[in-house]
Amino acid sequence: MNSKIVGGLPAMRLRYSSLFICIVGIVPLLICTSLVQTVHAEANANTNAKASSVHEADRYRTRDFTTLSGDGIRRIAEAYPPEYESVTDGHLGKLLIPRASGSENNTLVQNYISSMFTNLGWYEEKTPFTGSTPIGEVEFTNLIYTFDPDAPRKIILSAHFDSKWFPDYPANQFIGATDSAAPCALLLSLAEFITPLLSSRRDRLQALQGILRDGYDEEELSETTLQLVFFDGEEAFHDWTATDSIYGARHLAETWSETYLPSSHPLARRRQSPLPSVLNTIDVLVLLDLLGNSHSSLHSYFRETDWLFDEMKSADQRLRDMGLVEVERGQEGWFSPVKMRRGMIGDDHIPFLHRGVSILHVISSPFPNVWHTLGAQRLCPTRPRRAINAVYDSVCM
Repeated sequence: MNSKIVGGLPAMRLRYSSLFICIVGIVPLLICTSLVQTVHAEANANTNAKASSVHEADRYRTRDFTTLSGDGIRRIAEAYPPEYESVTDGHLGKLLIPRASGSENNTLVQNYISSMFTNLGWYEEKTPFTGSTPIGEVEFTNLIYTFDPDAPRKIILSAHFDSKWFPDYPANQFIGATDSAAPCALLLSLAEFITPLLSSRRDRLQALQGILRDGYDEEELSETTLQLVFFDGEEAFHDWTATDSIYGARHLAETWSETYLPSSHPLARRRQSPLPSVLNTIDVLVLLDLLGNSHSSLHSYFRETDWLFDEMKSADQRLRDMGLVEVERGQEGWFSPVKMRRGMIGDDHIPFLHRGVSILHVISSPFPNVWHTLGAQRLCPTRPRRAINAVYDSVCM
C-alpha cells in the first residue's frame, strides 16, 4: 500500500480479535440496513455538488438497523474467536510465511484459504492472471468466496494475502504480520463464526419460517449476501506507483466492470441503460489493512460510510462499557473522531472507488513504524476480543 507500514511477531496474544468482533458486527449491520443501489445513485448524483456540512450529514444519514440486547452482545462476544496464546495458533500461524505474489508460498496460502472455505461450503471463484511487473511477468490469483452466489446484492469484506517481495536475504524473509496476515486471519475467523448464523437463516427461509416482525423481514434481507475477497498483488515490487501496486484489485475491478448482469437479474430488470455490471451488485466494500499493531488509529475517509464507521466506534464503546473486552492503558482511542478525506491512502479499494463503489477503509494510520521491515513481524500483545466485537453490537439476527 502507498506509504504503508507492517507489524511483527514475538507478541503472544492477538489484538485483532477485538477488532474481529467489530468487523463481525459490520456484516449483519450492513445486511440489515440493505444499502440498495439508490444510495449509490444519490451519492453519485451529488458528487460535484457544493453542500454544507448539514446537507452532507442529511445525505448520508445512518440507515436503520436492529441493535442487539445486552445479553445478545455478551453471547456474541463470548462465543468466538478463541483466545490464542501464540501467533502460531489458529489461522494466523498458517499465514505467517513469506508469500510474495508468484511464489510457492503464495500458492500454499491460497490452498489453505481455499480448503477452509471449501469445508464451510462457500462458493469459490479464482481469477488467475499474468501481470507485467518491474521484475518480469508474475502470476497472480484473487480468491473470492460467496455464501449465497444467487443473492442479487452483496457486502464485500476484503484484505490482501500477499506479502512484500524482496530480492535478497534476510529481507526476503519478510512475513507481513499486520500487512496483511492478521486481517486475513481475522476474515477467516469471521467466516467460521458467521457461517452457522447465515446457514440457520437459510434453513428457516427454506422451511418458510423466516423471521418477520416490526419491519424486520428475513426473506428481504437474504437478498444481500456476504462475499470475502482476498486480493493478490497488493504490494509493489519496487516503488509504489499506479502500475506497480494493487495488481489483483485493478484486474478484478476492471473484470467486474465489464461483466454485465443477465437480463434475469433484478438490477438488470430495473435498469437497462447503462447496463448494470457486477460492480452494481456491491452495496459496500470493506477493506482491512495494517491491523494488529499496538496504538492503532482508525479514521473514516468517506462521507457515505461515516455512519458505518461511527457504528463501529459506538459498538466498541458499548463492549468496553460492558466489560467484554480488555483494553490496555494507552490503547483506548482506536476510533478517531477526525474525518479524513478520500484519496489520502492508496490501497486495494482505489480501482473500485473510481468506479463508484462505496468504501469503508479500516486501516491503521499513521502506519506502524516497522512497516516493510523485519521488525514488522510483531503483533501487539492484546487480548483477541475487542475489535470484532465492536460492530456486532449492531448485528441483526
